[in-house]
Amino acid sequence: MSDVNKVVLAYSGGLDTSVIVRWLQDTYNCEVVTFTADIGQGEEVEPARAKAEALGVKEIYIDDLREEFVRDFVYPMFRANTVYEGEYLLGTSIARPLIAKRLIEIANETGADAISHGATGKGNDQVRFELGAYALKPGIQVIAPWREWDLNSRESLMAYCAERDIPVDFSSSKKKSPYSMDANLLHISYEGGILEDPWAEAEEDMWRWSVSPEAAPDEPTYIELEYLKGDIVAIDGQAMSPATVLEHLNKVGGANGIGRADIVENRYVGMKSRGCYETPGGTIMLKAHRAIESLTLDREVAHMKDNLMPRYAEIIYNGYWWSPERRMLQAAIDESQAVVNGKVRLKLYKGNVIVAGRESTDSLFDESIATFEADEGAYNQADAEGFIKLNALRLRIAASKGRSML
Repeated sequence: MSDVNKVVLAYSGGLDTSVIVRWLQDTYNCEVVTFTADIGQGEEVEPARAKAEALGVKEIYIDDLREEFVRDFVYPMFRANTVYEGEYLLGTSIARPLIAKRLIEIANETGADAISHGATGKGNDQVRFELGAYALKPGIQVIAPWREWDLNSRESLMAYCAERDIPVDFSSSKKKSPYSMDANLLHISYEGGILEDPWAEAEEDMWRWSVSPEAAPDEPTYIELEYLKGDIVAIDGQAMSPATVLEHLNKVGGANGIGRADIVENRYVGMKSRGCYETPGGTIMLKAHRAIESLTLDREVAHMKDNLMPRYAEIIYNGYWWSPERRMLQAAIDESQAVVNGKVRLKLYKGNVIVAGRESTDSLFDESIATFEADEGAYNQADAEGFIKLNALRLRIAASKGRSML
């Protein structure tokens, strides 16, 4: 193992990654560089510096990636109206390619020959981190401690810390957290604990970002989103950066009981997993984006996007953001967004996102044609007869040959 001289570790400052720092030092006799990303998880990331220093780490990276995360990853994903298996808005999945990218950048900057992460051997994240790393630096070595060590429980991790004088807060760590959680600006996820029983209802006090729909205000909240090329650029007339948009929508959405989901999903590694998710801002963004597209996109373009979306969602979920197929699909999706400009007015009420209006100078809605009133000759209704007969031709031929549908 002497071929590893320096490792860049995705470091949270928690129990697992603190153990990994010392384990890497002991097992590989190498220098460890820590990287902590602020992607809007809602917790202070700066304390990770003191924890890393106490473990003897000399090179410490703590990066604010919130704007890059939303601008370059969340926004492009939402241009496609991306949903995995009909429900999951990919909050964890879309953060991993950014972390992988930064791990490789730091490896290049520091001359490291390996990267490491704290993902377990059962989950999707190991795949996402490593696919991204290999795509960006083919020769990089990846060290995944959960696939190598025998520290397979919280108790064994705590014992390891005690044996090696690893500074962790034992007072808070002795009590087992009921959930495994992941948070960023797009969502917060909950797994484990009672959620491992798909029949068990999630406890109300589990949710952190949203009130229950029952406890939401009795009066609706109206908001107006402005779009430019498929991205939200202003809320209620106030220009906002991408990260600020999502922060604002999370607050107003959570206050109105929006964005909760309880899902059993199919992991890429083969097992089913039950998780609960809070994605208030993303839920609002999805509804609003479809509303502005309904006004501005050509029918066949819109339908083609809907056909491509499940494949695009799988690409992101499975960890192939840094792949040629994702880039190809992204180019097509982004091309479609040139005309997705305008405003959407939404009513938020007790867990519901209701479209109250939409307008655009790029609208394809023609009131003179669509009206139920006199259209002054804008549409000749007699034209519909030939259209119907031509589309029915194959059906009529089949029926005349005795191929009854009854």
